[in-house]
Amino acid sequence: QLQLVESGGGSVQPGGSLRLSCAASGFTWDYYAVGWFRQAPGKERERVGCLNTSGRVTTYADSVKGRFTISRDNAKNTVYLQMNSLKPEDTSVYYCAADRLFSTCVSGDMAYWGKGTLVTVSS
Repeated sequence: QLQLVESGGGSVQPGGSLRLSCAASGFTWDYYAVGWFRQAPGKERERVGCLNTSGRVTTYADSVKGRFTISRDNAKNTVYLQMNSLKPEDTSVYYCAADRLFSTCVSGDMAYWGKGTLVTVSS
């Protein structure tokens, strides 16, 4: 059974950093694109970024470009979202998602989703 589990969320002050992890079971990231999404209370879900199956192609939302980085560790079958220079507006529940097609990340229609991890940025 394919499963995604996010971890690493928490509270951090503005300007701080966090690294979120997304561990996969039931499949390997080599054959799946990964997406990170977030949803703040009362707001629509927003795509944060996507990484393709080769691990070489990424896209990021303008709001996080230059601050967030998606990476993958094949040995651990885990993907990461490194978040630097965090701002209060980054406060959200963050979700990772997977699909064989990279295009589904751009459209937000990925097949498999984790349950999310909460990130709170506040002084």
